[in-house]
Amino acid sequence: MIREAYISDDEELAKLMTILGYPSDSEAMKVRLKRIVNDPYYQTFVFEKDKKLLGMIGMTYSLAYHTSDTHVRVIAFVVDEHAQGKGIGRSLMGKAEEWTLSKGANRITLNSGNRSERDSAHSVYHRLGFEGKATGFYKDL
Repeated sequence: MIREAYISDDEELAKLMTILGYPSDSEAMKVRLKRIVNDPYYQTFVFEKDKKLLGMIGMTYSLAYHTSDTHVRVIAFVVDEHAQGKGIGRSLMGKAEEWTLSKGANRITLNSGNRSERDSAHSVYHRLGFEGKATGFYKDL
């Protein structure tokens, strides 16, 4: 079942963030969720089965300077490694597309690392209809 995330999902979401490559714990996740779940520009959906979260997609609605179009940016998207290949990611992305359209946006974007261990994720994104068109740059301050 796909549903909106709750703050009480902190422990399960911390596990999923760790699988995604961002080690986290439930306390840190709880702090993040308290800021995110009540913000109307953010949305987090989870895939739950037997009271266990098997996947999640988190996104934000954005305005742009270079176009009048609005878009939604996927910030986090992960399926538990034991549940991959079962359509969970496709279902979550479908729900994200519904939310995108409900916000009046016409595009979904996402970033993914250029590391070789991300190659299988990139093939999933291509199968979901995404095109690799940009290179991201980051600077820690």
